[in-house]
This record gives sequence, C-alpha cells and structure tokens, in this order.
Amino acid sequence: MMDRLREGVNGIAVKIILVLIILSFVFAGVGSYLVGGGSTTAAKVGNTTIDRGAFEQAYQNERNRMQSQMGDYFSTLMGDQQYVQTFRKSVLDRMINDVLLEQYAESLGLRVSDDQVSQLILTMPQFQTNGKFDQDIYAATLRRAGFSADSFAEYLRKDLLKNQVISAVQNSEFTLDNEVEQQSQLLTQTRDVQTITLNVSDFSNKAQVTDEELQSYYKTHSENFERPEQMKVAYVELSAEQLKKSIQVTDEDAQAYYQEHLDKYSTKEQRKVRHILIKDDEAKADEILAKLKAGEDFATVAKESSEDVGSAKQGGDLGWIEKGVMDPAFEEAAFALTTKGDISNVVKSDFGYHIIQLEDENAPDAKPYSEVAAEIKSELLDEKAVDQFYKLQTELESVAFESPDSLDESAKVVGQKIQTTDFISQADAPEVLKVPAVAQALESADVKQEGMNSEVLEIAPEHVIVVRVNEVRGETLLPLEEVKDQVNAHLLATKGEQNALDLASKVVASLQKGDDSVLVDNQLSFADEQNIDRRSPLAQNVFALPHPKDGSATYGQTKDEQGNIVIVKLNKVTTGGDAQFEQQISSQLLRMNNQQDLEVILNSLRQSTSVEYHGLEG
Repeated sequence: MMDRLREGVNGIAVKIILVLIILSFVFAGVGSYLVGGGSTTAAKVGNTTIDRGAFEQAYQNERNRMQSQMGDYFSTLMGDQQYVQTFRKSVLDRMINDVLLEQYAESLGLRVSDDQVSQLILTMPQFQTNGKFDQDIYAATLRRAGFSADSFAEYLRKDLLKNQVISAVQNSEFTLDNEVEQQSQLLTQTRDVQTITLNVSDFSNKAQVTDEELQSYYKTHSENFERPEQMKVAYVELSAEQLKKSIQVTDEDAQAYYQEHLDKYSTKEQRKVRHILIKDDEAKADEILAKLKAGEDFATVAKESSEDVGSAKQGGDLGWIEKGVMDPAFEEAAFALTTKGDISNVVKSDFGYHIIQLEDENAPDAKPYSEVAAEIKSELLDEKAVDQFYKLQTELESVAFESPDSLDESAKVVGQKIQTTDFISQADAPEVLKVPAVAQALESADVKQEGMNSEVLEIAPEHVIVVRVNEVRGETLLPLEEVKDQVNAHLLATKGEQNALDLASKVVASLQKGDDSVLVDNQLSFADEQNIDRRSPLAQNVFALPHPKDGSATYGQTKDEQGNIVIVKLNKVTTGGDAQFEQQISSQLLRMNNQQDLEVILNSLRQSTSVEYHGLEG
C-alpha cells in the first residue's frame, strides 16, 4: 500500500493539486496582508480614518476608568458580550463625534494658532506648581501619557478646534425670563395637605377567605405558585487569591529579588538640561550653536529661537530627565555632557535638530532593603500566585476536557474541594454561578443535558471555574396543599388592599359632595396639616390634584411607600419664587438646550458624512 501511495504522490495530477493547494495558502496569506490592511482602521469618517490603535487605547482608558468606579460589578457586566459590544461602540461613537466636529470646524474656516496652543499649555493647572508652569511636571506627565511635545500640541489643537464649535453653540443659546420663572414656580410649588392612612395589613387581618376562594385564586394566579426549573450544580474554583494562602515568601527570597532588581529600587541617573529645537533647518541650528559658542546666553537664545512650544518660554528648560524616556540620539548627547554649563553639538533626532546644555546632574541612589521589604514580599506573593494560577489553569483545562464525566480529577489537579449546591434556580444561585458566562454554560446542551463538565470559564481576572449539572428538575406548578398558606396570604393581602381602596373611594366621593358621614361612621379623622414639596413620596398623586377653589379643599387618594392607602385632603397650593434657584434653573435649561443643539448638529453631520465602523469586534 505504501508503494502505491508513493506512486500517487509522484503522479502528475497529484503534483498539480498540491501546487494549487500551496498557491491557495500563499495567496490567502498575502491577501490577508493586502486586504486585511483595513484591520488597522477602527472607523472612517468621510476621508478621515480613526486608527484602531488609538481606539483600543481610548477603549482601554475608559474601561479602566469604569473599573475603578464600579469594581466587581463592572467586571460582571464585561462578562456579557452584548454589553461589551455596546460599550465599545459608545467609545468609538465619541471618537467619531470628535472627528465630525473637527471637520465641521475646518469647513467653517476655524483655525487654532501655535500661540493659542502654547498659551493653553502654560496655563494648564496640571502642569503648574504654586501657580507657575513646571517643566518637570509637564515632561513627566507627557511621558506617562505616551505623548511627545508635538503630538500633545496637535491633540490640544484639535481639542481647541472642536471646542470652538461647541462654544459657538453654547454662546448662541438663551432662555426666556418667563420660561425660567414658570419652571421655577412649578418646581418650588408646595401644597398644604392632611392625610388619613388606611393600613392594608389591618384590613387583611379582618378579611375572611373561603375554600372556594382559595381554589379560585390558586387557579387564576397559578403563575405565582410555580417552582422554576432548578438544578443541582457542582463546581471547582481556582483563583490566584486562594493560592496566596498556601504560598510563603521568605526573607531570603525577598533579599535575592532586591539584589537582582536593585535598579528598580534606585533613582536613576538624572540630568537637568535645557535645549533649543529647530525642526527642519540644520543650517539655522548651526548658526545658533555658533552664537552660543561665542558666549551668548543659552536661555535667552532659546526664548528667541527655539521651536519647542512647551519649553521655549522657559528658556529651553526641560527639567530633570532619565535614561530611557527621551529620543535615543537626544539622550545619548545629553548624558555625554559631563560638566555643568557644557553645550552639545547639533544633535539630529526624529523631532528635528537640538542643541543641549547641561545644568545639573544627580547620581543614582538606592533605597535600603528595610524600606522596600514589605513591598517586595507582596509583589513576590502576587507573582508566585499568578504563576501558579496559570500553570494550574492549563492543567485544569486539560483534565476537565479529558475527564468530562466527573470533577474529581479537576479538583485533585488544582488542590481544591468540589463545591455542590442543592436544587437552585438562577435567582438563588451563588454569586459565582450568576456570572453571565457561567449561567450560559449551565444552559448549554453538553453541560445541562449530557452531564459533561463545562470548559474552564473566567469569572474575574485570575479566577476561573469549571461547572457541571448533577440533576435537573423542571418547572412545575406546586400543589395547592403545599402552597396553601402562601395562597391564603396572597388572597388576604389582595382582599385587604381592595377593601381599603373601596373605603377610601367612598370617603373621597362623600367628602367631594360635602358629606362627612362615611368619615364619621368609620371613625376616621385627618391628621395635622403638613406642607409637602415634590420630594415627598406622596407628591406624584398629590401634585396631580386640582387646586382648591373658593376655600374648599380638594380630595383624592394615593399609596404610601409601604403600599398603604392614603386619603388626601388638599387645603392650599403655594407658588413661590427664589432668585438663586431661578439662576440654577436657568443654567440647567441652558445645559439641556446646549446638549440638544449639539445632538442636532451631530445628527446632521452624520447624515451628510459617510461613517464606516470597522473596530467594534474585540
């Protein structure tokens, strides 16, 4: 047989087929580069593209912000793929809106000058110390944010351009005095009322229920007495946090780590420098260098000639710099200077031509081990736990798949106990089983019907679970005998509420006719008068009552927060005014109108501009 196979491989037809297959792979591979180039684009707005890298960075920044605000709840939300898609689209939509506004501003002939950008940088409080621009803070902040001076200036230029449109919209909006006054009067209006509270539980306690009524109520409201589908679930959890309990970090471990990573606990060698930047003209840079060598003051020349927006007005001062953060050519020249006051030759970098002056230097300085020991031990504990977690996760994935009919081997390989539940529904499941990915797995055919292990499911960072269903019992209507007390309670509550409503309706109807006999017969009386505003729990219904006329009260009924029936007597409506509150109302109305105006502009721009989405998958 092998001979025949060899003959077949050597045959002309087979060779042709193999060539075609190889070519298909080759062209598929090349095609993925040629056609797949669009994968670097998150969206296209007219002729402007939004880079996918920029979108992913914006998405990650927003995700981090939401995570810090909402914690574990946000992690749970991010387990829902539909929510993730909506969340990603909202971030991309904001970026698209920014581009639309920038394009609109440019179409209107709006521009932002270099001087406007420079002035903004110098006045931004994020870059100031004691009210003055601080070059060190400016440079460090830009490095942490991943900006160069030029890219940050361009970012601000676009932001200023966009805000010109927004400011124009805001400055054109206004509110009318009578509009503000009317809103203020409505919002500050108060009402003087008296109430009678009919406690529903008192009426329920007096109600009577017959067997026939129980049977009828049980049949009519059977959905209230159904037991949902339930299942018994077994699961094995693995988390880095659990593993920390069994891991120890010794002083020897910490000492060794300290020695191996001494640079991490040392301040780096630093140089305090000034520079002059000429972006495109090397000859001009040479002329400036000649002036400096002739004795002209470096700071003065920098103010006059440097094209670095951020540092020129500071005499070229860049503050303290460390290795690894500046352009390599710039950094090499700066750290080659050895004596304070020394000036470099013209240095070419990606940003242009620099002349650098050394102002001061700091040697590296290491923190003593005693100051960082606790920090090192905590880091090592985290590191060891995470390393062990991923090692065990890999083993767990293999064992859960190879032994799908039991969790015994899975529990053994990660050193954890198998957790089990009694019959549960989604509503009363443990929190780890409510995570969307886990709930979805429990409903899958393999797990629920075939009784197999789920795949390893992530429920949080460095926290996974494998689940299986041991038993399922379907949704069923519980027999009346089993839920008789529950049916009786439901029926008594319903009867009690209806009896209270009936009495309240009779009282209100008679009082509206000027007859208080129903009130007297039932020994009811109104409580003392109280003044309520729109924050009152009774406000929704009370503020819907007609105003009293000719000194006659208005009557109505509502419910309080406990579900009791409340009879209301409205005696007086007071409409006031507050100048300070009217100012707040005016500001709020302006904000609402501004937002509506901006949405109208953006909707119009979207209709007139081609917008293509490419970067929502993720």
